[in-house]
Amino acid sequence: MTNKPDILLIYTGGTIGMVKDYKTNALKAFDFSQIVEKIPELQQLNCNISTISFKEPIDSSNMDINYYIEIAETIANNYEKFDGFVILTGSDTMSYISSAISFMFENLQKPVIFTGSQLPIGDFRTDAKENLVTSIEIASAKENNEPIVKEVGLYFEYKLYRANRTTKISAEQFEAFTSMNYPPLVKSGVHLNFNKMILLNPTSEKQELIFRKNLVNDIVVLKLFPGITEKVVKAIISIPNLKGIILETYGTGNAPTKNWFLHLLEEAINKGIHIVNVTQCTGGSVLMGHYETSINLKRIGIINGKDITTESAIAKMMYLLGQNLPKDDFKTYFETSLRGEIN
Repeated sequence: MTNKPDILLIYTGGTIGMVKDYKTNALKAFDFSQIVEKIPELQQLNCNISTISFKEPIDSSNMDINYYIEIAETIANNYEKFDGFVILTGSDTMSYISSAISFMFENLQKPVIFTGSQLPIGDFRTDAKENLVTSIEIASAKENNEPIVKEVGLYFEYKLYRANRTTKISAEQFEAFTSMNYPPLVKSGVHLNFNKMILLNPTSEKQELIFRKNLVNDIVVLKLFPGITEKVVKAIISIPNLKGIILETYGTGNAPTKNWFLHLLEEAINKGIHIVNVTQCTGGSVLMGHYETSINLKRIGIINGKDITTESAIAKMMYLLGQNLPKDDFKTYFETSLRGEIN
């Protein structure tokens, strides 16, 4: 007879934690210490649930690296006491936050599941209850007394995705997220179906959790569009103290071949700014050198983002910039899968 898993529920803010005051019709923050009383279905789960709530719930639009660190520190400080973690945040920036958390932990051997909802937990038609109950069930799932999931995931509308593979695609549908370049880790139906072949499987040797909280956010996303001007690109590259650029290119990593454009990018690289090529497409991969329009990007030393999402590329860049790596090492690490974020 094994002990019931201990799950820590961390509420940071977001729609999922709101209930309606029927006297005023205003939304107010839900008291998560009363979670089991409010959602009796949780009593049917084979686990013990503890809760921690941020003193002031954070709207997802106000998330920044200080909150990333606060979330990660809460997990790190409670890592030995709990078997799994469920993090509730606003869905708008959930892919960014969860991607960042995935890079901040090395040797993670327990589930960290992010979830939220499109409707408040108190609404009649809410998606919050299913997302919450199933996230806790997944975080509790064990096999041979070991967690089945040992990575950072994002659960929404019957699917658990690898967090650093996700993108929010709808502000209205309950199926708010997708992962175009990597299949779901778990599908929820009558049973939970774990796709064990594609789960991250850290070494069976127990290794100490390493928590790296030095994130550098002196970066920018430069999205190309037909007709982008030299003046605009020059202004972005000239931002003081800029350390990294996520360059959102067309298709398989294609960009203008105009001399001024290539010259500005090369100038930035020579100044020590790291530039990563990611595709604007929701799915697919950058293939630098596949077309003539990306051969020069490869020649001047732009980093190949492969099939990484923009959200994950931002998180990975913040993380790697915080490690003070030499230029060549930075490129090597970025083009290598560290947490299953690229194929």
